[in-house]
Amino acid sequence: MTTSTPIRKPRSLSSTWKLIIAVLLCEAIGFTSGLMGSAGMNAWFDQLQKPSWNPPAYLFAPVWTLLYALMGIAFWLIWKDEAPEANKRNAYFAFALQLFLNFWWSIIFFNFQSPFFALIEILLMWLAILLTIFRFAKISKTAAWLLVPYLLWVSFASVLNYTIWSLNKS
Repeated sequence: MTTSTPIRKPRSLSSTWKLIIAVLLCEAIGFTSGLMGSAGMNAWFDQLQKPSWNPPAYLFAPVWTLLYALMGIAFWLIWKDEAPEANKRNAYFAFALQLFLNFWWSIIFFNFQSPFFALIEILLMWLAILLTIFRFAKISKTAAWLLVPYLLWVSFASVLNYTIWSLNKS
């Protein structure tokens, strides 16, 4: 007499754990990038000419913290969705690309002290965010809409980056 033990499927993460991981991942990437970029916030940045509408420094941390939380929630909505894996892979790739570009902007701008290359980089990031929104929308309209404030902030940051570069290119 043979007894067979049923083959168990590996347990998947609960939706709650996926949410926690997604938000913490985005916040950790933002925190690390900010920490690395802030090492370059020195006399160089202080002496740059900035437009009169440049936001105060204290505003950036809370805005980015909220935006990274929204990114994490949007990613979680895609991760937990039952959409076909091919669609989700495309969405994951777009999300990873924009997050990778997001990570590097502060480092390029502040550490490498290069508003010009940071401008090129942020424009690529803007396109990657837009691509992510389109890919997310195919799976979850809510996830796509959660990224709109991020796109708007990066649009503003792009104009600010361009203006700082323009004012200081000589």
